[in-house]
Amino acid sequence: MDFTKKIVLVTGANGFVGRNLIELMRASGINPLTPTRADFDLREQTQVRQMLGQTKPDVVFHLAGLVGGIGVNRERPADFNYENLIMGTMMLHESWRAGVKKYITILGGCSYPADAPNPIKEATLFRGYPQAENAPYSLAKAIGVVQALAYRAQHGFNAIALVPGNLYGPFDNFDLQSSHVVPALIHKFIIAKETNAPEVVVWGSGKPVRDFVYVTDVCKAILLAAEIYNGADLINISSGTVVSIKELTETIAELASYSGKISWDTTKPDGQMMKGYDVTRMRQLLAYECRTSLRDGLRTTINWALANRGCFGLP
Repeated sequence: MDFTKKIVLVTGANGFVGRNLIELMRASGINPLTPTRADFDLREQTQVRQMLGQTKPDVVFHLAGLVGGIGVNRERPADFNYENLIMGTMMLHESWRAGVKKYITILGGCSYPADAPNPIKEATLFRGYPQAENAPYSLAKAIGVVQALAYRAQHGFNAIALVPGNLYGPFDNFDLQSSHVVPALIHKFIIAKETNAPEVVVWGSGKPVRDFVYVTDVCKAILLAAEIYNGADLINISSGTVVSIKELTETIAELASYSGKISWDTTKPDGQMMKGYDVTRMRQLLAYECRTSLRDGLRTTINWALANRGCFGLP
């Protein structure tokens, strides 16, 4: 499918993945439509219908969602469940109803069972309950896979679902109250460096292991899958390698030129202890690899954050 000749619509274009995907699309000669919540509220069926009726897209990338780290998920579980469930349901159903030819959605790796064997295979998605702190969000996103399969089976609707690993990179959310681990650490260490703070306190024990993947690598895979993949199978998109939170933290501190003390607040939750992703399907079905090393990706992300200090709420 040549997207340069199609009407492409991206929801969540102002979000983390959305901004990076839009940049990649435009560099590839694709000029997507990027309506925002100010234009259409995707929680309201009439507005979703209005948006699709006015834009008449051939392809829809549904990236919009309410996202955040463990802390904000624990504070607002109902919001995270309802908004993601209703937006995903409305967008998929109304896209099919409007005659969209290709529909792409993504969900987080937190949707997998908390006790899934590592590296996590796509087939384990509904073989257990997700990590409790994120479960309302995680299950709301996971139902999108069920919906995609249902509409494919009954209506022949070409909907595909992808699962990025632990994303990081430019345009991420760096707010300490709602961010994920990488942007939160970058925020802490940059500020600590600038204020000569003698110590940085990090949540948890540092023992959990994660598979981090640079957002541009993921966006390239999303676009590639949209262009060439038309199957029903869920596909993990990640690096296929793991690193401990302790090693991640020390690397960020080094790259941010912070030399003070790092302390661990073990009263705070670690989350799932082990989470790596099996990327066999990505390699087989897309012939793709996420090649940006963690160190290179972190360096680029830190440099971007320093050049865009507003992401910390600073002048």
